[in-house]
Parts: sequence; structure tokens; C-alpha cells
Amino acid sequence: MPTLSSTQLTRISKSLLRAAGTSEEEAETVTRFLVNANLAGVDSHGVVPNLIIYLQGLRSGDIKARAKIEVRMESPSTALIDGNWGFGQVTCSRAMEIAIEKAERSGVGAVGIFNCNHIGRLADYALMAVDKGMIGFIAANCEPYVAPYGGRERVLGSNPLCYGIPAGNERSVVVDYATSAAAEGKVRAVLFKGEKLPPGWIVDSQGRPSTNPADLYEPPLPPERIKLAGALLPFGGYKGYGLGLVVDMLAGILTGAGSSQDMTTSGWLANGVFLMAVKVSQFVPLSDFTQRADRLLDAIKNSARAEGSSGILIPGEPEINERERRLKAGIPISEKAWQPLVDACKQYGLDVQNLMRT
Repeated sequence: MPTLSSTQLTRISKSLLRAAGTSEEEAETVTRFLVNANLAGVDSHGVVPNLIIYLQGLRSGDIKARAKIEVRMESPSTALIDGNWGFGQVTCSRAMEIAIEKAERSGVGAVGIFNCNHIGRLADYALMAVDKGMIGFIAANCEPYVAPYGGRERVLGSNPLCYGIPAGNERSVVVDYATSAAAEGKVRAVLFKGEKLPPGWIVDSQGRPSTNPADLYEPPLPPERIKLAGALLPFGGYKGYGLGLVVDMLAGILTGAGSSQDMTTSGWLANGVFLMAVKVSQFVPLSDFTQRADRLLDAIKNSARAEGSSGILIPGEPEINERERRLKAGIPISEKAWQPLVDACKQYGLDVQNLMRT
């Protein structure tokens, strides 16, 4: 299993995107979000397998390089953005910048996005608001992958949501998860590792519970194609189902992107997005907020542990710890995921070994 430094993975990703016809700014933005996901240990949203899918999208025209981001509707505190099918990371990061700008002036900024490709890991967008002393919220819908509670047919997307909330001396709170038991990309990551899934993640094409990640897909298996035969399950039964429905209505119907029922089932990755930035100091002084947040988080972390527990972590802390570890030890890439990157470099006339040199 190859282990790459973040610098090596960044160089490979940017070089491939530039060779495929993107601008320097697009390549840098997309790569930054993908590599950040790998560093956080969220490999399902990292360079592999997403970069390969993005390259396919550029070739097919599903992703438009150098697309113009347009504001279609706007008020002092809201905006509706047309991504014109450019890179999701480019569109969504600009949308959060606009939300932050509006929150700075109005206290709250809310932005919807349509015609938007895959935006990747949500946490990095919420953290853009946190870095400005704000609370960040983002939700995204997608094509139907998930069976509703009590059902077996794919009706809802995995529909993730994320809150980022600033603290003081303690680490910021980042609650980021799919409303399915796991995102489809995480099933893909397990498939590439040749491992089994935890029970309760998926059902196969007959609606039977399965721990084999291949049972989620029709052949040929990813990365060649992503077409589902089975279905993801909602987390927490009816609770995850309810939240997934709310995300579909906010990110899909409210923004005009369309609910999961309006989205293509061709296997392409698109998102409707709804995001917000809330300026803390419009409610209480930021220093008061962060001090009280620290007191709460400190009480949680120092509360009595359950038997067998190795410690209590704050949401978002495992990813921060993993980032620190991977910055030192490198990012592991499975052989099955690495080979498509090598093949892509050959296709675009890039010397992968030269890109790997430190």
C-alpha cells in the first residue's frame, strides 16, 4: 500500500487537473479540499477515488472547467447561486464566502446553490465560517441512494449536513455526517480496501442486509462505474430518515436544485446545497461565547467515562487528530485505489514517479 505525503498527493492532483484543462485556481481549490479530506482520514471524500471521477466528468462534459459562478437572486442576507456545472468545491467555497460577507453585515448569511457538481467533504466549508468567528452550517442533497425507514427502494440521497461552532482554547465543534448510516463514498472506500462493512449500512438488490460492499453496486464496480443495485440505510432508523428528508427539502427544493426525485440516476455526482453563516457577536460577545463553549466542552471531556472507554472526544476531534498524524506519517492509499491514479498520469503524459519525488 503506497503512503504519500500531502505534498506528493497535492502535486499529483493539481498536475492531473491542469493537464485535463482546468485553470490554476480551479486545480488548487479542488485539490486543497480533496487532500484536506484525506488528511482528516475521510478518504471517501479525498483524492482517490474522487479525482478519477472528476477527470471522467471533464471528459464527458458533466463538469465544466472555468465555469462562471453567477448570483441569480440576492438580498442583504441571502443569495441564490448558479454554479453552471463547474467544480463543486469552487462553487461552494465561493458561496460560503458570500454567506460570510453577508453575515458580517447582517448577522446571518444564507446561500443556496443549484447546477452544482460534487462538493466533497462538508466540514471544510463550515470551518470557513468558524475561522471568522461565526457558526457555519451546510447541507447537501444528491441523487437517491437511501431507502426510507421501513422501505427498501432508493428514494432519498445520503444527504449530509454539517455544523461548525467556534470554541476558545478547546477545539471547534464540527458535526459532519451523512443522514444515511454511511456515505456512499465510504462504502466505496471499504470496497477498495477489500474489507467488510459494519452491519446496518446497506441492503442488496433484493432488500437483504449485507456486509459486502460490492452488493451496493451493479457491475462493473467502482471506479469504473458508480451505479447502485442495492440501497444505503438511514442512520438511527426513523431519525436519520427524518433528517435526510429535511436536507432534501432545504438543499434541493428550496434552492431549486431539485429533490432527489428530480435528480439524474445516471450515476453522476451532483449536489443541491444550502448553507449559512451566523455571526456570533450579533447575539453575544464572541469572547463570552467561546469561554462558555470551552466550559461546556471541558465538562464533557472530563466527565466520567463508560467502562472500557479510552476517552471522550468532541465531534471533529478525531479528524483533527488524524490530520496531525497523517501530516507526519503520510496518507495511505490502497493498491486498488492507487492504480487508477497511475493510469490517469500515463493517460495525460505525466511521470508519476517524478511527481512523487520530494
